[in-house]
Amino acid sequence: MRGPHNIWRLVRTGATLERTGAMRVVLDAFDAPRPLRMAARVLGWPFKPLGHEGDMSMPSVTRALSALGPAYIKFGQILSTRPDLVGNDLANQLRVLQDKLPPFSREEALAAVSRELEMPADELFSEFSEPIAAASIAQVHRATLAETGETVAVKVLRPGVERAFRKDIDAFYLAANSIELLSPSSRRLRPLDVIQHFEGVVMGELDLRLEAASASQFASNTADDEGFRVPAVRWFSSARRVMTLDWAEGVPMGDNAALDAAGHDRAELSERVLQLFLKHALRDGFFHADMHQGNLKVAANGDIIAIDFGIMGHIDEYTRRVYAEILYGFIRRDYERVAEVHFEAGYVPADRDRDEFARALRAVGEPIFGMDATRISMARLLAYLFEVTERFGMETRTELILLQRTMVVVEGVARSLNPRMNIWSVAQPVVEDYIRNSIGPKAVLHDLRETAKVLSRFGPRLPSIVEDLLIMQSRTQTRDTGSWWRWRLGWTTLGLCIGGALGAGIVGLF
Repeated sequence: MRGPHNIWRLVRTGATLERTGAMRVVLDAFDAPRPLRMAARVLGWPFKPLGHEGDMSMPSVTRALSALGPAYIKFGQILSTRPDLVGNDLANQLRVLQDKLPPFSREEALAAVSRELEMPADELFSEFSEPIAAASIAQVHRATLAETGETVAVKVLRPGVERAFRKDIDAFYLAANSIELLSPSSRRLRPLDVIQHFEGVVMGELDLRLEAASASQFASNTADDEGFRVPAVRWFSSARRVMTLDWAEGVPMGDNAALDAAGHDRAELSERVLQLFLKHALRDGFFHADMHQGNLKVAANGDIIAIDFGIMGHIDEYTRRVYAEILYGFIRRDYERVAEVHFEAGYVPADRDRDEFARALRAVGEPIFGMDATRISMARLLAYLFEVTERFGMETRTELILLQRTMVVVEGVARSLNPRMNIWSVAQPVVEDYIRNSIGPKAVLHDLRETAKVLSRFGPRLPSIVEDLLIMQSRTQTRDTGSWWRWRLGWTTLGLCIGGALGAGIVGLF
């Protein structure tokens, strides 16, 4: 479908960007080369009257994307998680993009539920409300299970949303290819990579079974976290286009007046929301990557309830350890150790000057530590840190960019609850606890156990491995080569036997 029939769609897009003033902002954010700027101007200006005017009260880019429709709104939201691509200023603007669209009818939602779950919706739900929230991909209804009388939230994809998104994605690919054709130098902006990233995220969100799986995994990981809840997935009434969760009753975290009226301690909530995020990121490597106020509620008993699991972050264990050591080094103001961690992890090329890098890190950390508690910002520290590491040749790591972006959002939530919260004092116990459990003696024993498991798997394969080595030896033609193979065979076999035996023994002990 990526053909000429998408040209009109692109013309309308360009006209809207030009009419709202967003074209210049977008080109500046991507540091677009001069030929691309000229082409955009020449192609956009004559068609300006054909563009949507949008809501004049919005900033230019959010105004344009909101006017262009659901796919563009979602595109803006996803780009807001990638300041490495669009820059911090535009990412901040996109982050506040309103994802509120006119809902589709209750009757259409009920018909979709019946088709997807292959049974009449009124047999599943004794009550089914009008839409209570409508976004670019789906909308949510409050319902009551007919069998148990329990209240649940039912998320239903918009009718035809897959086809509509596919058409817009095809147009986005045409735009990316056209940009590269008109300006080869723009390839450094990786326009095709940007569209591929968008397509991957959206295709995942269009299958609500994947979001349900994320919610289920998140609930399992955090089951023992005091003061935190994730609504349970109702799998029997969930499918590709429908997802049912327990209803989350609570006060929106963004409503300070309501929180105060309900008697909640906002200072304590601010500390807990930050510590919970750090625990999920460091301990589990799986965190809610869209933790703004709209996705957090406070239950009557004070529990924080998370909702909407369309965007989740993943960090492997090694990266978590590196991230924790970096944070811990900054907390202790040990900039030499922070520098060493970057070099040990291979984040900074080995040919760079380690002492100079440590001094650059000191220039990042010291001004922040000298600030008043109300101005200390971990998010600012991470932003400065990435600027420095980029200057020293560190390649972009998408998982850390998403972590940084979420840290900015969570810190904003915490500050809105308690502007005088000291970010470092709140984060320190979480980071120190992770360091003790993941980098200290306990972690060494855990690593030995995992290594032993791997070695123990070689036990059953030892005969075939030895046989293969003997066959390889027999094929050697010269005495010298044969001696070399016998020597290697002996040591390899001995090592495998010892490793397999030790592995099996250690696994048995545990």
